[in-house]
Amino acid sequence: MSFFEQIAAALDAEGIESRVTEDVLLVPITEDLEVQFVTLDEALPAAEVYVAAADVDEEDEDFEAVLVSVVFSVEDAVDAVAHHVATDRVVALLRDLLDGADDRLEALEFEQDPEEATLVTAEVGESSLLQVMVTAIDNVPTAHVRFVAQDANLDDIVDQAIEEFWDSDTETILTDEDRRKMFADLYADAQSLRNEVMSLGSFTDFDKLVDALALVVDRAEDWEDMLAPVDDGTIDFIYDAIEDDEDTDADADADEDEDPED
Repeated sequence: MSFFEQIAAALDAEGIESRVTEDVLLVPITEDLEVQFVTLDEALPAAEVYVAAADVDEEDEDFEAVLVSVVFSVEDAVDAVAHHVATDRVVALLRDLLDGADDRLEALEFEQDPEEATLVTAEVGESSLLQVMVTAIDNVPTAHVRFVAQDANLDDIVDQAIEEFWDSDTETILTDEDRRKMFADLYADAQSLRNEVMSLGSFTDFDKLVDALALVVDRAEDWEDMLAPVDDGTIDFIYDAIEDDEDTDADADADEDEDPED
């Protein structure tokens, strides 16, 4: 069997369609995207892997296949296809969340994180956040969900800082030191507040994910009340106990080292 035939057979075993045209093995990922394998060395074997727009004439000026990797085994070829299939599912899910394509998401307005493209966040309840991080570890698209109950006073602190800034004497010119102090005070106030984070699990079934997100909308305000931070000293007590235990173990080890057994 040729390298192409071996790859095609392995893909078929995974339920993935492929077809051969001249010297290229084509693997459709979506209606608009495909992975292409071009043989470099049949004996080695080796093949270049390209990602390209599907159903486009190669003579089209806008046609451009992008080289993404080179594979030297059937297993690597199957992994390459699985990677692009998983990536496409991740992108599709993020697009659906951001566009609110599903009616069950009509109460949520997700926004994409400016630094982490696979993280989207929506406001829920009175002052909480619903976050969805989408990954494709081991080529398994997975949505990780968490509920972040923010202290309701945070918005008040920010609004107050903005109001004080605009209500100040417009003739006053703020120095760099003034600005640093203003933001330092704001940061200190914000740090004094607490966020309670509750994990809502991970989902590989994206239809079930959407049902779960809709449930969060219904329960958000109740969870905010139940997750409201209460500083009763328990956390400090636990950490103090751990530190005391570690100190005791350290003292015991030191005593053993100093104990002469001549």
